[in-house]
Amino acid sequence: MPVSPALAEDLARAVASLYEAAEATLLDRLRAALAEGIDSPAWVNSKLAALGDLQAGVTQVIAALEADAAGAIHQAVAEAYDRGQQAAVAELGALGVGQVAAAVEALPAAAAVDRLAAAVVEETGAAHLRILRQTLDVYREVISTASAAPLLGAQTRRQAAQSALDRFATRGVTGFVDTAGRSWNLVSYTEMATRTAVGRAAIEAHTDRLGAAGVDLVIVSAAPEECDRCKPWEGKILTRDGAGGARTVEMEHATEDGRMVQVRVAGSLPEARAAGLMHPNCRHDVSAYLPGLTRPPAQVPARGTYKQSQQQRYFEQKIREWKRRETVALDDAARTAARARVRAYQGRVRELVAETGLPRKSHREQLTQAR
Repeated sequence: MPVSPALAEDLARAVASLYEAAEATLLDRLRAALAEGIDSPAWVNSKLAALGDLQAGVTQVIAALEADAAGAIHQAVAEAYDRGQQAAVAELGALGVGQVAAAVEALPAAAAVDRLAAAVVEETGAAHLRILRQTLDVYREVISTASAAPLLGAQTRRQAAQSALDRFATRGVTGFVDTAGRSWNLVSYTEMATRTAVGRAAIEAHTDRLGAAGVDLVIVSAAPEECDRCKPWEGKILTRDGAGGARTVEMEHATEDGRMVQVRVAGSLPEARAAGLMHPNCRHDVSAYLPGLTRPPAQVPARGTYKQSQQQRYFEQKIREWKRRETVALDDAARTAARARVRAYQGRVRELVAETGLPRKSHREQLTQAR
């Protein structure tokens, strides 16, 4: 069967859920610590005295996260690699070209899995210190802002505390920048990094298996709602590896000995991926190309535009944001207001999918609950 980053994206989500659950736990602990005695005249002093307790609690959450995350990342990458290998075997078996036996032979996977998993662990490891620092910074900010607000007459202490908590719930733990210079929060960055790794593992395993069977070319599928980075590669024939660059090559027909056919190669798979194909949210796949046999991929009817699919993702992000805001609500009024915003954005998602035919992905609207 063809392979794409989507083949293993559920594995990336499982890893991101660990971080999302940790973030939810921190938000809940932060809210509870600040809410206790907030109307008391001694609130500022009691909160400053309790800073050590909060730090110990946050450190405990981070230790649990560190214990779980490294193993979960390695397991996800290993499972993605296995799925990629199985996809290649199934694909060649379905083609019935006599090459499946070679593909079934076990290929060493440990080195590739370790390499990809170690890169993600290193990327996300720096997040743990940032979690502690930013949580404590928000705690101090709330105390400072909330204690000064009544003197300024601008807000009540509760309102000031709620505003600071809302800002933290909205942005999450921040400060993560990818190689393209884009900024991410903790959960999104973790999911992006893991999704990139598991997608790469599945594709590498698939193409390695094809190579073991003597298949040197792959073809890119068509996909709905494609982005500008991927569209130039749709339907193109690529070498599995090697040098890039478009060229015409002469190859023997896949099933007719001695018959030569000309194949227009658009470049290499590494070249296409460097240009943006197979990015973490890509819906394209690659499959074996057999000279003289493989036909160009059929066009897939679009269910909307790429812009509309990104609008849906924005609404999903806002739903999760307002659910986090509900988590840190200090009173029923703030909680009710957050729920109303959740329902409003859910309504916008329903309208969009009804208008375009885009599938609704309810799991992307959910938060992993605190552990």
